[in-house]
Amino acid sequence: MLSSLSPEGQALVTVITCLAVAYFMLYPALRPRHASRMALYDVGVTGMMLLINSWLFWGTGTRFSLWLFDTNWAVFTIVTALIIETPLMLWYVRRHGMNWD
Repeated sequence: MLSSLSPEGQALVTVITCLAVAYFMLYPALRPRHASRMALYDVGVTGMMLLINSWLFWGTGTRFSLWLFDTNWAVFTIVTALIIETPLMLWYVRRHGMNWD
């Protein structure tokens, strides 16, 4: 199924899957819930996204379109993860009454 998607689609599936696992399985299991602890776990989640996409695209020379410019897989992964995760993180923090300390 992934092979029928464009490279951007494949990378987005990786990002969305990792974020879904983090926000609907990993982070709800954190006790106590603190934004700083969540941020530390998020480094690992981002690392996993980069690891999976590096396995798919490293050395292929594939270019990814970010509308205004083309980039490599690593920049595409980080930028799209940031765009998708920001509203998801704000929703999660508000829903669980977390503070930023």
